[in-house]
Amino acid sequence: MGLRYAVIDLGMVDMPEELTVEQRSELKDHLLESGLELLEDRKSEVIEQIKNVVVGMIHHSDEVPKVNYSDYISEKLSYNYNYLSNLFSEVKGITIQQFIIKHKIERVKELLLYDELNVTEISYKMHYSSVAHLSNQFKKITGFSPSFFKQSQHKRLANLENV
Repeated sequence: MGLRYAVIDLGMVDMPEELTVEQRSELKDHLLESGLELLEDRKSEVIEQIKNVVVGMIHHSDEVPKVNYSDYISEKLSYNYNYLSNLFSEVKGITIQQFIIKHKIERVKELLLYDELNVTEISYKMHYSSVAHLSNQFKKITGFSPSFFKQSQHKRLANLENV
């Protein structure tokens, strides 16, 4: 589109000049064609930043933050956690903690399917206080124990390979 930009960072682009209404509309259409969206208000930007920090922390890092999640998110985004928490709940309808738990369980599912670690090792890797805590949270979200989930997915995969 020939637009100038100053900085591109994970999901964010700073542009030195304001876009016209037509440019904004065209950019929005091009982004949608690529499966992306233009976030036009600050609240949406902050929500996306929160989601990116959580996803990065859980799915793309083997290092656990040295502080609790709320402090980590607050530090990363340079906002008061209460503000972030209230904003996230207001816009998404769930708490940041619930969002974190859902993503941790998704990561646990991946690790179970990779079949490289047992449940105890996964519990440790995902920084659960115990296997029981992981199992309880997993069952609350999925309806299955981690072991049952792992067995059922392996059977499902085996059935697909035999077809």
